Amino acid sequence: MKLRLAALVAAAMMAAAPAMADLVVPNLSYRTGPYGANGNQYADGFNDYFTLLNERDGGIGGQKIQVPECETAYNTEKGVECYESTKGQGALVYNPFSTGITYQLIPKASTDKIPLYTPGYGRTSSKNGKVFEWVFNAPANYWDGASVIVKHLLDVNGGKLDGKKIALVYHNSAFGKEPIRTLQELGKKHGFTLTEIPVDPAAAQEQKSQWLQIRREKPDYVILYGWGVMNQAAIQEAANVKYPMENLIGIWWAGGEVDVEPAGAAANGYKSVNFNGAGTSYPYYEQLKQHVIDPGKASGGGAHVGKAMYSRGMYAALVIAEAIKKAQELSGNPNVTPAQVRDGFEALDISEARMTELGLPGFGQPIKITCDNHGGTGMARMQQWDAAAKEWKSISDFIEPDQEILTPLIAADSEAYAKENGITPRPCS
Repeated sequence: MKLRLAALVAAAMMAAAPAMADLVVPNLSYRTGPYGANGNQYADGFNDYFTLLNERDGGIGGQKIQVPECETAYNTEKGVECYESTKGQGALVYNPFSTGITYQLIPKASTDKIPLYTPGYGRTSSKNGKVFEWVFNAPANYWDGASVIVKHLLDVNGGKLDGKKIALVYHNSAFGKEPIRTLQELGKKHGFTLTEIPVDPAAAQEQKSQWLQIRREKPDYVILYGWGVMNQAAIQEAANVKYPMENLIGIWWAGGEVDVEPAGAAANGYKSVNFNGAGTSYPYYEQLKQHVIDPGKASGGGAHVGKAMYSRGMYAALVIAEAIKKAQELSGNPNVTPAQVRDGFEALDISEARMTELGLPGFGQPIKITCDNHGGTGMARMQQWDAAAKEWKSISDFIEPDQEILTPLIAADSEAYAKENGITPRPCS
């Protein structure tokens, strides 16, 4: 009896864990709490891309992909717990989907030799691959986003921002604080004055004092580094104080349908920066419909397919899948290790031709990663909300960030991190 019970327990454990031959890519998601509306969409896009590869192609290189999902609730402690509880399942790479969690996982994952992929979030200076060997944040980072927004403002102001006032309304966390130094340096270069206005996460839905300050000080532009319900509240309060919506510009995490739809027509004209496409007009979605949606295998029932945040989660999965594919090519082995996936990331070259093959022409800029550049070009474009059509419309080409400002900042921050943590930057030939 005891032997039979032990066998049953062992069988249950084996059924619950991914098969050892499978490629394991955990999904550290958050579907609950004040960030759940955004997190749901991203997690669904992430899941669906791997489901498509499994259903249509039999996985990657003949190996099925397992995507065990672990709820973090956007809580750093829970995120670390999810990492610790899933890494033993054979995890090849992590996409923590939280700047706070990423900051905690960088030293852990580097010690465990498991790559982190943090597109558009996390520690910006991890773009420096000489210091952050196990972290990749292409195609763009927070400082790129701030610079692209300022370049857009230069474009609409005849190339000059002298004497302009810009306010930064930011989530009072590691995420929201990321662009401050960049905007300060850009202000010195272009002659604008920066006002920093924090919003505590616990009071994200109550921003009356912040927007009364904006009404009083009348900044020419407001840049929004928000997330979750904070974005909805900010856009609604901007409308309440009659702030010109076209002068309110969000980072890509404040550029989803869920952010603008609650304000209805009042959100018309709101802008955000974005590094990926949105909508279902790409050929990719025909394949998704055939192999995932119609058979009833879409994550979340397919409710968010094509939305901006869904698209970004899908894009993250695409880049991870391409890195795994490259790792298989380099190693000659379909059952790759985390270290080999790291090598795959560092040799990644996703061209426009490859994006077209994947059914996503024009969706994002080509991504080329090298030993010393783990962040790509950082290019992004501006989008604007059309409330009547209920869709985002691109209003610019891809814009290159100001590397004259950003390169020294990344070098200084990464070098300081290396010194604090006893890291000797590796040579890159």
